[in-house]
Amino acid sequence: MEDKLLIWKLSRGSKVALCRIHEKYRDDLLRIAAGLLNDISTAEDVVQDVFLMLVRSSGNFEIRKNLKGYLTTCVVNKIRNLSRTGKSQNPVSLDDIEPAISRSKTPVQCMVCDEEFQFLYKAMAKLPYEQKEAVILHIQGKMKFKDIAKLQSVPIKTTLSRYNYGLNKLRSLLKSETEK
Repeated sequence: MEDKLLIWKLSRGSKVALCRIHEKYRDDLLRIAAGLLNDISTAEDVVQDVFLMLVRSSGNFEIRKNLKGYLTTCVVNKIRNLSRTGKSQNPVSLDDIEPAISRSKTPVQCMVCDEEFQFLYKAMAKLPYEQKEAVILHIQGKMKFKDIAKLQSVPIKTTLSRYNYGLNKLRSLLKSETEK
């Protein structure tokens, strides 16, 4: 209900509504984009472009289900377009990205957590794009499989298979990393 009110206010030029939408969804969209791109800089650009598109078209569209799903779909489509046109920037190595540090953890806990995230990001980068998209959209984007299937233009069973194959490959990759 809040999203519909925010969209209504945004369509009437409310900067407060735009700030609230940005505050509410930016981090989730950025995590999804960064996971799909393995490049934080390009992910930030994609998310920014999606919010600019939202502002420009605020009076011209209607959200049918939910705003987060709409914005997530926009992010995924923007990433696909970048891949097709080859306009994605040179990716930054995940080793060069500073991890977000929680202030509630001890330095040792942060080091362990950072190492685990590095393993995960490296493993995610090795997945085929369709599998990575299914895994990230379901886990990070909290999208239902039927919505992911619709976004990917495939049957739901294909999406489920991509998700399962992706998880199995992640398990295998992570297991082989920990055995080294």
